[in-house]
Amino acid sequence: MGMNIVIAGAGDMGYHLAERLSFDNKDIILIDTERDVLDYAASKLDVLTIQGDATSIDVLQQASVEKASMVLAATTSEKTNIVTAILAKQLGAKRVMARVRNHTYLKEENVPYFNNLGIDNLISPTMLCSREIYNMVQNSSFTEVFDFGGGKLNIVGFTVDQYNPLVNQRIMDTKSNSIYDDIRIIAIVRDQKTIIPRGNTIIRNNDHCFFISNKKNTEAIQQALGQKKMKIKNVMIIGGDDMAVTTALKLENEYRVTLVNKDKERCKWLAEHLPKTLVINGDYKNIELLVEEGLEEMDAFLALTESSETNIITSLSAKNHGVYKTIAHVDTREYIHISHSIGVDSLINKKLVAANEISRYLKKGTVDAVSGIYGVDAEFIQYSVYKNNRLTRHPLRELHFPESAIVAGVIRGEHVFIPDGDFVLQLNDKAIVFALPEARMTLEKLFN
Repeated sequence: MGMNIVIAGAGDMGYHLAERLSFDNKDIILIDTERDVLDYAASKLDVLTIQGDATSIDVLQQASVEKASMVLAATTSEKTNIVTAILAKQLGAKRVMARVRNHTYLKEENVPYFNNLGIDNLISPTMLCSREIYNMVQNSSFTEVFDFGGGKLNIVGFTVDQYNPLVNQRIMDTKSNSIYDDIRIIAIVRDQKTIIPRGNTIIRNNDHCFFISNKKNTEAIQQALGQKKMKIKNVMIIGGDDMAVTTALKLENEYRVTLVNKDKERCKWLAEHLPKTLVINGDYKNIELLVEEGLEEMDAFLALTESSETNIITSLSAKNHGVYKTIAHVDTREYIHISHSIGVDSLINKKLVAANEISRYLKKGTVDAVSGIYGVDAEFIQYSVYKNNRLTRHPLRELHFPESAIVAGVIRGEHVFIPDGDFVLQLNDKAIVFALPEARMTLEKLFN
């Protein structure tokens, strides 16, 4: 019996999630009012589709929500999502989630109201995205930063260039440098392919490498990469919708934030709602204007307008004007894969961030957290070792891990380990595994 998942709304977010989950052989039913988006999804993915209004009890029963392990209401209408989620729970769905926009709903003190109505989780792609942008600004020398075990282990992404000491070295050659005792390269993205490196893998110019380290050693990675730690003080944001506002609110207490928006009325509203941000009315496509407003003094540039193209192009211009860290929001998935090769430091995508968050809730009991990386097919999965079996009796190298997976880190109580082939797991260890999708089934067998 597989997992049945019902997704209301076959727009970008619903589609993206369905695509991601269909890898895992789950039975997915998509509900939407528009025939053409359903036909598109059906032609590309292994899903069943139902045309209709997700708030209709008939439609929900037709989708067999009573058997669903999860119902996700992700239409563009917040009210539809809330009603759909409440009804689905009443009809017997195990877990229901609703996508919302209203920030008041997401305040910690208000969440219980929704739980009392039967809604298990509220998901706001915008809020999740702002949180991620904030993390990127805080850890600016890396392209991506993930933490596990409450920050005991860090995973960071970084593109190596020809001046980097690692280039043309085999992974096993790095062992001689003691810096690498607590740091390991666990993935390389090269020409849009994800490689799980082995000892004889050679690091090439332009490889995008992911390192894992314990928290204390993020500094060591910077040192190993010849990276100077940059202190970010001044941040410029372009845009003015929800995401720009949420991000500015998160950043304005710690950084000097300038926000540029082209709509005069909107600027008045922004200035009232962002007490510490300098709001400027002007056309952000005009680079001279941005330079006049201090672009060259900025340490970070966040392009959060509704146009992916504008975001990419202004970020590249900002880079040319000496800005250290650029982050562009993009809506189309095609762009995500090219981010590292075009020179924008970090691309972020709302739907991907939301899909990562939701797939965390879906994994079987032993899996604690999953985190995806942009443009990479693999993901980090945290498994708990919950019984003594083969896993606890043999060193890792004898366990026949799939080629497409690697144990990146182990959390044991307060201690963290970056394991090698001789490492033996113990009961209650949390193993952080980095895996390509095809390794998933084998891993579930190993850890269950």
